[in-house]
Amino acid sequence: MGHNHAKPATAAQKLERLLNSIPADWSVKLEREALSGLWSAITAPPGSTETESEHAEDPVTALENAWRKNRPARK
Repeated sequence: MGHNHAKPATAAQKLERLLNSIPADWSVKLEREALSGLWSAITAPPGSTETESEHAEDPVTALENAWRKNRPARK
């Protein structure tokens, strides 16, 4: 019996999925610290206080953490 194993998404695919999930009117900032090389991200709706994500090893994880932290609650 064969198994259907999906290939894990690449970093580019994950980034595209995240950017498509974030509303167009939200601000998105992605920064890398010069000395540590760690990434941080901010996602915020218009008129909202920006909240920075925890630092991460890669930009996709930083953006994903920021989106999870600031996205509207699911209904």
